[in-house]
Amino acid sequence: MLGLMQNQPLMISSLIEFADRHHGEGEIVSRRVEGDIHRYTYKQVAARARQLANALDTLNLAFSDRVATLAWNGYRHLELYFGVSGTGRVLHTLNPRLHPDQIAWIANHAEDKVLFFDMTFLPIIKAMQGKATTIQHYVALCDADKLPADSGVPGLISYEALIAPQKSTYSWPEFDETSASSMCYTSGTTGNPKAVLYSHRSTILHAFAGCMPDALNMSARDSVLPVVPMFHVNAWGLPYAAAMTGAKMVFPGPAMDGKSIFELIESEKVSFAAGVPTVWQMMLAHMHAGGLRFSTLKRTVIGGSACPPAMITAFNDEYGVEVLHAWGMTEMSPLGTVCTLKNKHLPMSGEEKMKVRLKQGRGLYGVDMKIVDPEGAALPWDGKTFGDLLVKGPWVISDYFKPEGGPPLVDGWFPTGDVATIDEDGYMQITDRSKDVIKSGGEWISSIDVENIAVAHPAVAMAACIGIAHPKWDERPIIAVVKKPGAEVSREELLKFYDGKIAKWQIPDDVVFVDTIPLGGTGKMQKAKLREILKDYRFTGA
Repeated sequence: MLGLMQNQPLMISSLIEFADRHHGEGEIVSRRVEGDIHRYTYKQVAARARQLANALDTLNLAFSDRVATLAWNGYRHLELYFGVSGTGRVLHTLNPRLHPDQIAWIANHAEDKVLFFDMTFLPIIKAMQGKATTIQHYVALCDADKLPADSGVPGLISYEALIAPQKSTYSWPEFDETSASSMCYTSGTTGNPKAVLYSHRSTILHAFAGCMPDALNMSARDSVLPVVPMFHVNAWGLPYAAAMTGAKMVFPGPAMDGKSIFELIESEKVSFAAGVPTVWQMMLAHMHAGGLRFSTLKRTVIGGSACPPAMITAFNDEYGVEVLHAWGMTEMSPLGTVCTLKNKHLPMSGEEKMKVRLKQGRGLYGVDMKIVDPEGAALPWDGKTFGDLLVKGPWVISDYFKPEGGPPLVDGWFPTGDVATIDEDGYMQITDRSKDVIKSGGEWISSIDVENIAVAHPAVAMAACIGIAHPKWDERPIIAVVKKPGAEVSREELLKFYDGKIAKWQIPDDVVFVDTIPLGGTGKMQKAKLREILKDYRFTGA
């Protein structure tokens, strides 16, 4: 016997239609490439998304054709989120921080047909257009009068000129909810990037989960600032969750420095923000230098890489902002876990609560996880035993687009490449990437633990721990450190700082001071590049 409920497919177009009908006055604020602030409402987003849908139909794009973007977080990019996927085409967000040759390779691999881009990235378009053989149309996200007289891009049209003649009415098609809606490419730290292909169903379910109180706790009372780029796993799903709840959206555009982010938070009364640790580090430094305070920010979700304890403490104790430590992957849409406290934790001391907050958190409903040993046997959830982390769920990848080799799953589970522990309450903590764990004398050392201690030192801006080959111990850790401007710390002082905070055999053997640590397009430290930079390092006497 089947239930007698209506069977309506989960469509991304339904999100913007819902926002139009129930939260039409809800505000969308964007700092534009031109430098000014643009304001309008969900009702206008919906109308312009329908104009875009009509325009895409005039370009004779087939169902599931890929439509690429090379754009900052802004209102026109938001319209593409709904207008492209809503018509049955696939939104492909390209990462502008990659080399033009890499972008061209990805565009060809995806078989992109159209590319919408912010004028900031015109030099990238010029450098890649001759190599991106599948792209038939280039559209600049600007007014017609902002196009340069000689752009160097044949047939270039402005976004406003493209959609202006179109009607603001459109009948969104209904189709199989498992149809592809958007795609993102992994960072490709080994080999070429891989494409993750999301569906309408997975996107809607992911948005539902993200809105839950024990997840991101989104509501119509929020003013949300996604500092995380819209080209990075769909801004962690925040544009979809905001439309689902009617939350105000505040987009930072190209101004990603600490001063600009802080000023936008204050001027737009932002209550919730999301970003990677490197962005918040810049903002906190700006605030500390100027003696500044937040007036409305209540919580921030931090992901992309492990959040240093010193950052959680600064947000929580100095500024009264709750940090939601989170973890996920491109292959997971991306939300997997969020660290919110249970009722049992509320009476605990601040120190005990901090031990919980340092973990990446509990799995959302829809994400199942386990840790296994090298033979694949499940390991206990005791908070001590660590193993390879595997996940599964309705917004977790089953295979890559145009895969090289077999499906990535192991008995239905996706191997994340992370090493983690899970405690009795289901709180997961990443101890390392599997390729970054340091094995010294048969014992494992977590590079994350070593890094977190280093960045707690007041003179340290950034730190990365890597293993270096050692003739006796197989590997020993060293720590690469970037000092804060004007600050001084010696090798001996920093190594002394580890005393009592970590086992003696886990203390790094050396400190290497560097000007910068390589960062990837999403702000993650690129340890493979750091190892290459330090490939000639030798231990004294080794």
